[in-house]
Amino acid sequence: MNKKLSPTLSVVVPLYNEAASLPQLYESLKPVLDGLGFSYEIIFVNDGSVDRSATVLGELAARDRAVHVLTLARNFGKEVAVTAGIHRAAGEATIMLDADGQHPVEAIPEFVDCWRAGAKVVVGRRSNRQTSLLKHMGSRLFYGAFRRFTGIPIDLETSDYRLIDREVQAQFCTMTERNRITRGLIDWLGYERQYVMFAENARLAGVPPYSLRKLFKLAIDSAISLSTSPLYLTAYIGVVVLPLATLLGLGMSLNFLFHDPIGLHATGTAYVAVLLLFLIGLLLVSQGIIGLYLSHIHSETQNRPLYVIDESRSKGWS
Repeated sequence: MNKKLSPTLSVVVPLYNEAASLPQLYESLKPVLDGLGFSYEIIFVNDGSVDRSATVLGELAARDRAVHVLTLARNFGKEVAVTAGIHRAAGEATIMLDADGQHPVEAIPEFVDCWRAGAKVVVGRRSNRQTSLLKHMGSRLFYGAFRRFTGIPIDLETSDYRLIDREVQAQFCTMTERNRITRGLIDWLGYERQYVMFAENARLAGVPPYSLRKLFKLAIDSAISLSTSPLYLTAYIGVVVLPLATLLGLGMSLNFLFHDPIGLHATGTAYVAVLLLFLIGLLLVSQGIIGLYLSHIHSETQNRPLYVIDESRSKGWS
C-alpha cells in the first residue's frame, strides 16, 4: 500500500455564512497555490453556517481533491473554528486566512518565502484597514488594554492572516483553554516573528459576522484567558480607598477631640460614611487577596506547557 504523503502547506479557512464569497475566494486562491510548486491542502472549516455554504463547499470538494471540508455541529465561533483547522492540518506549515477575501491571497508566496528562509511564525500586518471608525477605535482601545494587562505585545495592525511552522503547530495543539484568541496564544509561545505587509481588501460579499457585542465578548474572554491581572483590579482599588478612608477618619477623629478647631462641623452621617468607606476598602483588599489565590488556580488548570523550546535556536546542545 502506498503511504499517503503529507502536503507541504495547509491553508485553513474558517467561515460562517460565506456562501457568496467562497467561489470567488477559491478561484483566486487556486492559481496562487498551484504556482508555489509543491503540494498543499485547503481546509475549509464550516462553523455552523445556515446559508448555502455547506452546498458550495461540497461542490468545491467534489471537483478538487486538495479541498477538505470540516463541518462543526454548530456555530462555535471563529477562534474555535481556526483551532479545529489547525488541529487537522497535516502540512509542514499552516497558513490561516479569512473567507471574506479581505486577506489578499497574492501575499501567500511572500509568507512561504519567509518560512523557507527559517521563520517559524510569519504574521500579516495591515497597511490599511477596511472597517468602520467605531470598530477601529474599539480595536485600538482593546489592544492597548490587552497589552497592559497581559504583557503580550500584540500589535493593533497585525491580523489573523499568519503562517506557523509545524513545530509551532505542535505546541499550539497542547493548549487546552476554551475561551481563546488564536493570535494571542501563538504570540504567547514566544517564537520569533517575521512580518509581511499587506493591503486589506474590501469584503467579497455580505457583512462581517462579528458584531460589536461579539467583539466585546472576545476582548473580555481573551483578557481573562491570557492574564490574571483582572483578578487584582479590586486589590488596586482597595489600596487607594483604604488609606484614603483611614486618613479621613483619623483627621475627623482628631478634629472631634480638639473641639473642631478647623470648623469642619462633621455630622454623625459623615462619620458613618467614612466608616463605610473604610470597610469597603478593607473588603476590596480582601477580595484582591482571594484574587491572588484564584490566579494561581487559573494558571495551574490551564494545562499550558511549562515552557517552549525553539529547536531552531537551540543548536549545539549536548
